[in-house]
Amino acid sequence: MYGQTTVTTPSSAASRMYRIEVEGMRQSSESDKQSYAIRKSGSVFFTVPYSRMNEQMRRINRMGGKIVSIEPLNTEPETESSEN
Repeated sequence: MYGQTTVTTPSSAASRMYRIEVEGMRQSSESDKQSYAIRKSGSVFFTVPYSRMNEQMRRINRMGGKIVSIEPLNTEPETESSEN
């Protein structure tokens, strides 16, 4: 109707964030396209939304990295349960 608006919230899949831990990254022609240099330390961490995870994992493989772990980041505040 006229004057009514709808408010949509992103789906839970769209709002989920993940942290990817990667070892063995090397500076290459592919990584030179990035806006940041690859560190020489053992691990590199990337934080990506669920919708871009596949794309980021492909990029990591092209740069010679090995994915060590993928962890979901808790973006929702924890609720305390009261036990009596």
